[in-house]
Amino acid sequence: MKLIVFVFSFCLLAQAASSQQIKVTGEVTKPLTLSAADLAAMPRSTAIAKDKQGVAHTFSGVALADIFAQAGVTTGRQLRGENLAKYVLITCADNYQIVFSLAELDSSFTDRVVILADQMEGKPLPQGVGPFRIVVPGEKKPARNCFQVTSIAIKFAKE
Repeated sequence: MKLIVFVFSFCLLAQAASSQQIKVTGEVTKPLTLSAADLAAMPRSTAIAKDKQGVAHTFSGVALADIFAQAGVTTGRQLRGENLAKYVLITCADNYQIVFSLAELDSSFTDRVVILADQMEGKPLPQGVGPFRIVVPGEKKPARNCFQVTSIAIKFAKE
């Protein structure tokens, strides 16, 4: 019985540790697995977004553009022609997914900064929401401000 409890506890710890990481894959030159410590060491950005009740909150984290730079995602001057058919698929722990065109997140196309947040109002995200969430400032509906993000994949739209 003790062995079963130990194995179950170990599995829960392993699951918790993996949920503390973000995988960046797909059309990248350097696939990444970023931990909370990796993200904390990157340049910080803030964003304000409203929740479902219309209350504005201040979030801090890492701009997706900075994560893309580290992963070698096609951005800036290279984001033209067929590269404009690339998109970003973000997946959450409950398999909720959202999509952005890559151009929506590129500073040469927009001034909006979308972040992978790990803090709200200067504190870690609450359990069940964190450890990471996407914050999209200026959207009328918070549907793409998704919780418990586990992966970011850059893909080509193909028929």
